[in-house]
Amino acid sequence: MSRRHPSPPDRGGAPRLAEYEPNLAEGLAAGTATRVLAMRLVMLLVLAVSAHLSDGVLHAGSHWFILGGYAASSLWLAVTARRRNSGRLAWIATLLDGALAAYIVLEYMMAAAEAADEPGTLASRLPAFLLLLESGLTLRPRHTVVFAALVAGVWSGALGLGLLDPGLGLPPAAPHVFGLLSFLVASAFVIEGSLRLRRGFATMLRLEHERATLARFVPAGIDLVRHDGPTALRPRHACLLALDIRGFSALTRCWGEARVLDWLLGVRALAHTAVTDHGGLVDKYVGDGVLAQFVGGAPAEQAAAALACVQEIEARMHRMNEARRQEGLPCLALTASLHAGEVLVGVLDDGLRAEFTVLGPAMNALARVEARAKRENLSVAVSKRVMRLLGPAAPPARRLPRRPGEEDCPDLFGLDPAPSPAPLPVPASAS
Repeated sequence: MSRRHPSPPDRGGAPRLAEYEPNLAEGLAAGTATRVLAMRLVMLLVLAVSAHLSDGVLHAGSHWFILGGYAASSLWLAVTARRRNSGRLAWIATLLDGALAAYIVLEYMMAAAEAADEPGTLASRLPAFLLLLESGLTLRPRHTVVFAALVAGVWSGALGLGLLDPGLGLPPAAPHVFGLLSFLVASAFVIEGSLRLRRGFATMLRLEHERATLARFVPAGIDLVRHDGPTALRPRHACLLALDIRGFSALTRCWGEARVLDWLLGVRALAHTAVTDHGGLVDKYVGDGVLAQFVGGAPAEQAAAALACVQEIEARMHRMNEARRQEGLPCLALTASLHAGEVLVGVLDDGLRAEFTVLGPAMNALARVEARAKRENLSVAVSKRVMRLLGPAAPPARRLPRRPGEEDCPDLFGLDPAPSPAPLPVPASAS
């Protein structure tokens, strides 16, 4: 499909339907030059057989010249379709098709004044109807209108001249009026069908574009909820991961915001890679924190994937800190909090902005798990629900005693002993 500048988005940020329509015909016509050529050659073969069976009575020598010229032009169009302007070639093909169909009808009308037969009548109308269908299937309504107008204009003009001047030798109009009316009715149906198909295909392309765009950010099966749509979020189970850098404020005071920002971006990239590698989804970044969800598979599979992700993040952070230590930079410590439960997961589009959202009590409980993990200075904190989902695969952990004021916090387990915080090196400029 040829490249074009995209149209401005609508209020909801989604591309307009009209954005897909200009390229629709070009996209459908891509790679179909051989098929169209074959259809035209078959039609010419039928006309040639019809002319031969008529034994030349209804066809002058110019008939064969016209058919040969049309065949040569069809070959030329098929050969040059990939190298030239497709829009201009489409108009050339439409005019050639209309001229051929009009010529065959007019030639037979002139010859039928002396001798007419039913096979000849059918053969003379065949190009008009077949090429009308071919034009409609290209989903270029304007081309179909021009084709129909050209053929109907020549057809009705010949009938009108025959009525005005009987001396021209044209056949009586009555036998041909039905054919003309049939062609006009068929043209109306084909044009209407072409418009409907064009709109339908454009809608399908828009929806597929939205689905493909959404798939870049969220996994399959996530609901898209619009302000003007009836779709509602469906509750589903998810394992939630919150990741924070411990002592980030102190690092910022000692080393400056600009430098610490680079470290934060490095941690985000590290976390994003680990989450996506284990089938998770990074929901959002909040300050120095990362929020991710694992919504694919059974609950036990989600918990196993989340734990494997945390373990990979720890391994990656260990290697990163080794490199930082060699550069004289402070080591970075993370706190990972895991919880699981029923949530509402989807993309909410209010008409102004679309945002991936996770709602539900489990999200509120995750915030309390995260706050308690920070107070306990834990590297990995796992709720009791996640430990149950892990089952025998759960790593050794110590249960944290519940403190006053933590009644709303889920039962919590620490997967590692609380490490003693390492002193932060202070740059010379800050001393």
